[in-house]
Amino acid sequence: MGLLALFWGSSFLWIKMGLASFTPVQMTFIRLVLGASVLVALCWGGRRGLPRDRRLWGHLAVAALIGNAIPFTLFGVGQQTVDSGVAGVINATTPLWVLLIAIVLRSERNLSATKIGGLVLGFLGTLLIFSPWEAEIAGWGALLILVAAVCYAISFAYIGRFVSGRGVGPIALSASQILAATGLMALALPVAGFTPIHLRWDAAIAVVVLGIFGTGFAFALNYRLITDEGPTNAATVGYLLPVVSVLLGALFLGEALTPHVLVGMAVVLGGVALTRVRRRRIPAPPPVVAVSRP
Repeated sequence: MGLLALFWGSSFLWIKMGLASFTPVQMTFIRLVLGASVLVALCWGGRRGLPRDRRLWGHLAVAALIGNAIPFTLFGVGQQTVDSGVAGVINATTPLWVLLIAIVLRSERNLSATKIGGLVLGFLGTLLIFSPWEAEIAGWGALLILVAAVCYAISFAYIGRFVSGRGVGPIALSASQILAATGLMALALPVAGFTPIHLRWDAAIAVVVLGIFGTGFAFALNYRLITDEGPTNAATVGYLLPVVSVLLGALFLGEALTPHVLVGMAVVLGGVALTRVRRRRIPAPPPVVAVSRP
């Protein structure tokens, strides 16, 4: 979860930098190609074959549409007018949407009061970090990012219900999904993918990092989390992303760490910790053995 938070938490920075040279559709297609290359190489290196079940590939195509093609593009469009900090706080609502879907579908088995409290606490901590009441949130860009966050939540639930746990390893599943997403975005290239590119080296590096780490390695880790922890627990990584982005901003952009940011990060970490608390199993009492007296 820590590595996934690092890869995805820096994505807002890379997306913002990449927009200096690429359109949202171009950037999404390039990051998917790079991510698919990484995942296929991991499959080949681990001698893992891609799934052959056509029905599973159909589910993977749906997951690719709602979990990659649409939200990746929407984030690119939205961040043309929305600051990365505001984008981060909107994206951090993903675990709450996952929880709502789990409640509606009754698909979450271990939905304790502690876990629900941790989810709410994490969102409150995110609000403290970015203080959205001090920024201009209203607008189409923010609305598109909110739709992207909802898409992520739907994809978590969809993968947990129809894709994971079918005898295929997480690396192969993630490679198949990103390959499907790459094919879907190739169909969208004629719409906004042939715009002339005014290449800048920093934008090119940003998209390469976004593709290799923020897409390739990140989705391998994401599938492992969904397989091992379930969609709701896996989605709590969304609360760690603002923490990572704030720390990166302080280290590389000279952004100040204000007291409310430090308090917010502590609250976020506390909320994530609560969502990962497991109930203790009460051991069964030893069986009573009847002993006959002589």
